[in-house]
Amino acid sequence: MASESDAVEPFQEEEVSGDNGTMYIYQWLSSTEKKLASIPVDQLKAQQADLEASLLNIVLAAAPYPTPGRATRNAVARCLIRIYSRGETRRLFDTLQSLMKVATDFKSVDRDIYKTPAISAALSCVGDLMAVHGAQYMSFMAEITVVTLKTSKSSSTALLRYHALLALKKSLDTAKRAVTDSAFRDILKQMKSLLNDKCSPVNRAAAEVLISLFSGSDDGRILTLGDVDSILGLAVKSMEGADQVTRQSLSRLVGHILASTQIERAVSVPEIPHKNKKDMDANDERASSPIQAAAEVTKSMLTPTEMLSHLSSHFNKPNTTRKLRIGLFDCYVALFNNLGAAFVENNYALIVSHFLTEIVSNPRNNTTRYEVLLIRTLVGIVLRDLIGVRMLSEQGQIGAIRELSTSYIKRWPAMMPGQTSPTSSVLVVVLREVAGLLQQLGNAPPPVQDALAEPLITLLAHSSHTTRVTASWALRCFCYSTPLRLPKTIITVIEMLQRDLTSILSPAAPSDIDSRTLGHAYGLAALVSIIRERPLYVSYDISAKVLDMSIQLLKRAGEHDVKIASVEVEVSWILIASLMSLGPNFVRPHLPQLLVLWRNALPKPTTKDSANNAGRTLSEWMFLLQVRESALGAIHCFLQHNTTLVNLDVGRRIASVLGNSLSFANNFITLNIEEPLEPLLPSTSKKGFSVKGREALLRRRVYQCFSILGFSGITDSTQSTLLQSVVSLFASPEGYSGSTVQAAIASSSGSFTSVWQSVDGYAYGVTFTEVADDSVVANDAAVNGGDKLNRDTVELAIDKLLRKPVLAGCEHDPLSLCQIDVSKTEYRMVESPPPATSVVDSAINLFADLLPLQDLSSIIRTITHLLDSVRSSKLEKNVGRKAAVIINAAIALVLTLRSATTLHYRESRDTFGSSQVTNLLSLFLKETLVDGDHVLRSASSESIGRLASLAGTNFLTSQMKSLYEEVVNNRDPYARSGCALAFGAVYDHVGGLAAGAVLKTTVGVLMSLSNDPHPVVHFFALNALARVINAASLAYSPYVSKTLGMLLQVYSSESHEPEGGTLSNANLSGDYPAYPVVCQIIDAVITVLGPDIQDSVKTRALLLDLVHGFFLEDDQSVLVEAIKCQQHFLMFAPEYVNIPTLVNSFRGHLSSSRRPLKVASINAFYQLVQKDALVMSKLGGDRLVEDLFGMLDDDSSVDGVRNVITSWLEQTVVYNPSAWIDLCQRIMSRTTASQQVTDAANSRDDEGESLNLGNQEDGARSRQTSRWRTQLFALQCLHHICTVVSKSGRREHLDIIFAKSRDITTSGLLVTRVPDLIKMAFTASTAYVTEIRLEGLIVLRDVIQIFAKSPDPAFEDALLLEQHQAPITAALTPAFSTDSTPEILASAVHACATFVGCGVVKDVSRMGRILKLLTVALEQSKGMVSLGDTGELSPNGSAMLRISALSAWAQLEVASYQQAYLLDVVKPYRPILATMWIAALRDYASIRVDSEFLQDTSSAALDSTYSSLGKEVLLPYYIDAWSIILQAVASSMQAKYPYIIAAMDGREQVSPATSDNLKGRREEPTTFFYTVFGLVYEELAEASTDSLANSAKHQASVIASLQALKSLIRPEYAGKAILDPTIFDEFISVCYRLAMTESALVQIHLIEVLTVFAASQGSRTSENMSTSSPQSHCLRICAHILRHSTSHSSGPIIQGDVADRVKMILAAFSAFATVAAGTSTAFREDVRSVGILLYSEILKDESNEIDLAGPTFPSLKVLLDLPLASNSDAQQRYQRLIHGLLSACLLNIDEMRGRQGAACTKKVKNNLLAAVLVLTAISPTIKVGQAVVEHCCFLISQKLLETHEVSLTAAHCARTLIAASASGNVLLRCCVKLLMPALIEYIAKMVPLVNDGSISENHATAISEVWKAFAIFFGSLTEGARTRLLGVFLPTISLLLANSQNSPSPVVAQSIKQLLSYATISPAAFKEAASKLDAPTRELLETSVRRAVGGPQITLAQNTVKPQISLRSF
Repeated sequence: MASESDAVEPFQEEEVSGDNGTMYIYQWLSSTEKKLASIPVDQLKAQQADLEASLLNIVLAAAPYPTPGRATRNAVARCLIRIYSRGETRRLFDTLQSLMKVATDFKSVDRDIYKTPAISAALSCVGDLMAVHGAQYMSFMAEITVVTLKTSKSSSTALLRYHALLALKKSLDTAKRAVTDSAFRDILKQMKSLLNDKCSPVNRAAAEVLISLFSGSDDGRILTLGDVDSILGLAVKSMEGADQVTRQSLSRLVGHILASTQIERAVSVPEIPHKNKKDMDANDERASSPIQAAAEVTKSMLTPTEMLSHLSSHFNKPNTTRKLRIGLFDCYVALFNNLGAAFVENNYALIVSHFLTEIVSNPRNNTTRYEVLLIRTLVGIVLRDLIGVRMLSEQGQIGAIRELSTSYIKRWPAMMPGQTSPTSSVLVVVLREVAGLLQQLGNAPPPVQDALAEPLITLLAHSSHTTRVTASWALRCFCYSTPLRLPKTIITVIEMLQRDLTSILSPAAPSDIDSRTLGHAYGLAALVSIIRERPLYVSYDISAKVLDMSIQLLKRAGEHDVKIASVEVEVSWILIASLMSLGPNFVRPHLPQLLVLWRNALPKPTTKDSANNAGRTLSEWMFLLQVRESALGAIHCFLQHNTTLVNLDVGRRIASVLGNSLSFANNFITLNIEEPLEPLLPSTSKKGFSVKGREALLRRRVYQCFSILGFSGITDSTQSTLLQSVVSLFASPEGYSGSTVQAAIASSSGSFTSVWQSVDGYAYGVTFTEVADDSVVANDAAVNGGDKLNRDTVELAIDKLLRKPVLAGCEHDPLSLCQIDVSKTEYRMVESPPPATSVVDSAINLFADLLPLQDLSSIIRTITHLLDSVRSSKLEKNVGRKAAVIINAAIALVLTLRSATTLHYRESRDTFGSSQVTNLLSLFLKETLVDGDHVLRSASSESIGRLASLAGTNFLTSQMKSLYEEVVNNRDPYARSGCALAFGAVYDHVGGLAAGAVLKTTVGVLMSLSNDPHPVVHFFALNALARVINAASLAYSPYVSKTLGMLLQVYSSESHEPEGGTLSNANLSGDYPAYPVVCQIIDAVITVLGPDIQDSVKTRALLLDLVHGFFLEDDQSVLVEAIKCQQHFLMFAPEYVNIPTLVNSFRGHLSSSRRPLKVASINAFYQLVQKDALVMSKLGGDRLVEDLFGMLDDDSSVDGVRNVITSWLEQTVVYNPSAWIDLCQRIMSRTTASQQVTDAANSRDDEGESLNLGNQEDGARSRQTSRWRTQLFALQCLHHICTVVSKSGRREHLDIIFAKSRDITTSGLLVTRVPDLIKMAFTASTAYVTEIRLEGLIVLRDVIQIFAKSPDPAFEDALLLEQHQAPITAALTPAFSTDSTPEILASAVHACATFVGCGVVKDVSRMGRILKLLTVALEQSKGMVSLGDTGELSPNGSAMLRISALSAWAQLEVASYQQAYLLDVVKPYRPILATMWIAALRDYASIRVDSEFLQDTSSAALDSTYSSLGKEVLLPYYIDAWSIILQAVASSMQAKYPYIIAAMDGREQVSPATSDNLKGRREEPTTFFYTVFGLVYEELAEASTDSLANSAKHQASVIASLQALKSLIRPEYAGKAILDPTIFDEFISVCYRLAMTESALVQIHLIEVLTVFAASQGSRTSENMSTSSPQSHCLRICAHILRHSTSHSSGPIIQGDVADRVKMILAAFSAFATVAAGTSTAFREDVRSVGILLYSEILKDESNEIDLAGPTFPSLKVLLDLPLASNSDAQQRYQRLIHGLLSACLLNIDEMRGRQGAACTKKVKNNLLAAVLVLTAISPTIKVGQAVVEHCCFLISQKLLETHEVSLTAAHCARTLIAASASGNVLLRCCVKLLMPALIEYIAKMVPLVNDGSISENHATAISEVWKAFAIFFGSLTEGARTRLLGVFLPTISLLLANSQNSPSPVVAQSIKQLLSYATISPAAFKEAASKLDAPTRELLETSVRRAVGGPQITLAQNTVKPQISLRSF
């Protein structure tokens, strides 16, 4: 029996009638649905009848019940399905009957309006039930068919008709077999007629029914050709008026119908006339036996070509509208999605050919420029975004490129007679697709390279401008992805260009020479602009050569006529523009020359330029415009890429030439130069730009350059001219450059509908700039391109074209070849709109940037000008221009306000916030806010919001008031939606605090508007509400429950359903769906509640129910939003979410064909995995991770998958690395397509053939392929696995022997997978793709580094990696093959060095190939590097490799000081290495310093490349390598190798002079001293200011620098240079700074540097120490460090480990000792005194954690032991110092009296020890006051007797003093006298503890110390004195023996031993003393001795012999 809580609570009818009826019903249904899943079956059956009755009542809405809305009916259907899935199914029949009864009663539908929702609900439930259980209840099918058909025909309610058809569709899905033939025909006939119904939801439903009708295996009812044609015709006709959702439905239908013509069906073969019906249905089962196969032929209804031409024939009809043609492309998308990736890949050639011949080449599609661009864009979306990105496998992409190349690219030009070459428009589409495929492929395999390299260069010479530009772009992509081809290609193109430029001058030049020259120039410009991204492949002299050529051309152009000169000018300027992209380092040296060229090209306008009758021909004017435009293009590129070079002067000079150009353009307009009217040719003729076009281009460039340059250096007059000119361009009637005649006709005839519908590619001059709606809830903007409706990106791209009257193209601006948009990982071409539009865009951008910088009067003037222009009466004659101007003005204002509020907020509050400006603007904004165009409403609402945030509260209140009035008075839905948007924007921008007062009004208005039945109103009102909630955050809490009630009402009301409301509303709903926004509001509410959601049960329950309801909706845009709500629930209330079912739903969505759904699920997974990956591993298991990897392979463009896998791996890999390695191994074991193609192309050798036989037999497809990016990711995962496991500190993963010793199972450990890791690294190293090879080398290096120390479990004393040396070598070898890139070579050299240095193989002779590769790299580094089989590299490549090789050897050099075997490796090469290391440091310094002053002295002269661009390229490599090279140099210097001095002196050999130099002193520094010292100095100077002072890398470089300094400052390197005052001061100040900022580890090295400095250079200064001598600075810094090393310090304590801090203190004191030892004057005593004073500070330290004094006592001793100085009062000073120190120690101890704790104990111990150290260290000649000695001994005695932990230390001290007194020092003898009584008393005190066995370890040790002290003292006395002493000692010892009759304790045993030793050493004295003892004591001693010696019966002789031995040992 279930508990009470599980039972379903009965339905309370009385709750229904109240206001909250709907709420009660919904919550009851939700809880019932949950409980029905868990309730026991018997209990369910008992309650079933009641439940059914309640549910039916709710749906059929008898009297008191509210009308059932969507929320209710869906929940009822879910409950019914649960009941019949678990309970009695018999009753389902009755339920269906009662539901059908209501539905059949459709006669009364129109009479009785209340029944309609009930009938809809009944039909909806029937549909849902049939969808699940239909197969068992086929008998209902006939009735359902009749009822639904009649309802859909005769009803007038959109919702009812829709649900009738939906019920039919769902029933057909499960029970189609029950439909009779006649019914089938009826359905088909009616659905066809409904496709053209006026109601969009009905069209959609009819399409769905038709899809169901023709899905699945039919019983012979196969689609006929006639049906295909008629359905297609009707669907296409219906598309004309359809909205986006309906268009998608119709295109799905068309896609489905056409795709089903490809199903192969059995066709009877003529020989066998009779076929039974069963064989007809063989469409899915292929013929199974060969005999059968012969008897039947399968054939599809249409060939693929015929199928596609069904669509193209509609597309090419002369009267097809733009909307329909765009819709037909939706059909193409649906069709290809339906046919699937395999079909598309197999028929790729055919599909491409269809598009290119049927669509692109159709004359109908080439009539206007706009048509050409539209077709190009549409075909591009299908080929690129759909097929290229989502469908083609990598193999398919390679095939596609080869197909496109052979069938199209290589066919131009036509060589053979009779051949026709493809047209320009075809070539452009093909080239764009090839460029896209190349980017996807990454490194193109050789066959692809061969297919493209030459044809692309050939195409540069095409006669069409567009083709030339596109071919240049494709060539650029080709060389970018395959950089090894870049150098050759550039040289080829330069040669061709030079040839053209020569032949252009000869009269016999061919006719196409101009276009050919330009084409080659474009190609070269595109290639030059890659150099910056691929610097290691190209030699820099190429860029210098190109620049030189361009400048010569410019000089030459003046001598030629206009026609030739215009080509020369354009060529040279576009090349200069592309060179500008190389950045400041290249441009800087040439800047003066460029500025002169620009000044000449853009002179001040003369009178001739403004005179109309200047006598210039049209071509001359064109030339003047072109020269200016081209030169400005170069300036534009210069400003974009070289901002650092634009100082005040350069800025001023550029501003002046820009001003000249603007004046020229303004003058030119006034001249009205018209073109001669030509006979109207088709507008795509090859004429190039018109005069107007050229002028627009020039003006656009001027505006763009001003925008980038900024306005700080521009005069006010220029600024106001600029503002006037831009406003008159984009917002005045005069700015119109279209045909005025046509415009006037359109205006008068009223044929103008909207700017967005025009198709002339100009659209009255409307801007191309789109203003993203800033109310898209901010976080969603990133996902899916900011689409609110969560549509698929491909659908979205097609849909957007409906509202794009202007289309972009790369040919509109050839400069786009040098600019790229590197927004994402792949780079896209920057495509600009045509000149007439792009000039408007640049004007608007300039306006937005410039206006916020003006003062108030200027702003008012400009805005007044703008508004006057917009309202000009001249615009009445041109309606289109008026609309365009208003849009331009609105967009310009919103962009201006964005710039004002984000970049210039404070200034703008005074300007834009002033009432004059707001009054001006608010009227215009008010008009646009209520416009019918959404672009205007959106821009206007944002402007009002931003303006409100700048202006004060008065503006805010007046705005709110006027908006409120507008809503109340204006019933126009568009006006109300605009006001709703404005409410949201104002609240959002003003912010919750400032707008708090208006929150109530805002929420009230938006809630009432949200209930408005009109879709446009409620959609935007809900959107605004979501925005307000997000902005208000916690302030919204009071409105939460009200909001949730409203949301349930929205969910339940008919008018808000996507198919509900009146006919016109239902047709609008598709584009304005309410439910996704409702989900956004729910999401916002969840975030407002946050963790408080756990407290409120009611709110939480309702939220969960709503989210659950939406989560089960079919519409994917709702689902995506619901998933986001679930994510927030998981964050704030995870315990209320059923995670396993969620995970299952998300997994289902992963395989969805809908992209946004996939992305949302991935994001949800990411959250779940980050929260707890282990739980996810339990739920999803390996399968889920494999699915995720699979997703990467299917479609690499879905973001987020990698993050999920990486996060999962990092959390779980430590527990089972092996499983993760298996996963990666599966992916690595596949091949990539590039690999297959490459392997097939290279004919393999025989051995290879024999190995591969096995694979060949399985057929080519058997080896699964994997995308290379997936393999790359798998390798990155392996790298993660290695790093995470090695950092986890779990030793068992790296050491099997250790694991076995801990009984850990070894099967899953990382170390067991080493062979697999090496194997995968090997696989990667032989791959074709560069990135994979690089990552493979990284994994190999990981393996070597992590497992270098792992022992081999099979062999003792062997290392694991020894057995893997061969495979590691094999994996490294391919890196040195012909096709390696510099990066791979560099990485491989480092891997070799890592292996050699890791210590696995210690015998040089056994290092084999790996060492050879390293030595070859070194040998090569002397000249141009070409390692292995690779040919000559570019200068940069070889310089980079040289750096890598040197840093690899430097690592070995540094390691050789720890690993002795490396000495043998490094030794032979040290002389070469020394020279090259120093050279490398010199080169690095020269790059850093930006100068070449070191060139002449070099031992390997500096490469000229450093002078320009090399710097920028090589700097990062040097930065990585220099610190290890410096370490190597430093360690060589410390080892004092002669050749390092030779190298520092710039000499190749070690000369005898060098060795003398080591011994002698030199005055001059070595040649490279300044270089190395400078580098070191700069590093240290930067370090001390660096805030990240603790990063390991930083610390390493600082320590390396300090190590180098230790040697550098010695005279043999520095000579006297370091003492030069400026250098000295700088050096010392940096030392001070380091001392103040760095950690202890660095300070140790700093002190060593200073010590060396003081010792080696100090003696060069005068003997008497000045305050600025090296010694004083050394002491000062050490003193500072010591003062800050303890907790007593006034400043911050120096950080670091204890060990490091102790070392630091020791080093500092040894510096004091060194400096003191270096002089014999009184200065020595000063140093000693200061040192000891500082030490006394350490003794005061009371910090708990660490003991700094104890380990540093040696320092104190060193200071005390220094000999006295030679001056007279030295001894007296020393005595005073000793007294002071002793007194300080004793005072420190006294201060601790009465205090307890670890710190006190530590301080007492240290001070006792220090005092004793002083007393024992000083020489006997030094006098110490008696009082001090007595007090010291008193304290020792006292501490000894206090009997806690200090006793032991006191005992030690006593023993030490007594031992030292043996030397006969009078002072110490005195101490003995003072200490003896205490020692004896201590022993007496210990007796009781010894007797009862409770003595502590400490005291036992202390007693033994006392015995040792006694023994030492005893030994130091004469025989006579010993008797007296024993008189004291023997009774003392006997105290301990008194009670030890049983087995003696260790203390007693030791005491007896002590007795025996006295007896042995001095028997006479012992006897005499014993005889004087009283009898009991003597007896006790005797028995003890006897027992110890071995019992009473043994004679005395033995007694004396035996212990002798043991005593000696004692």
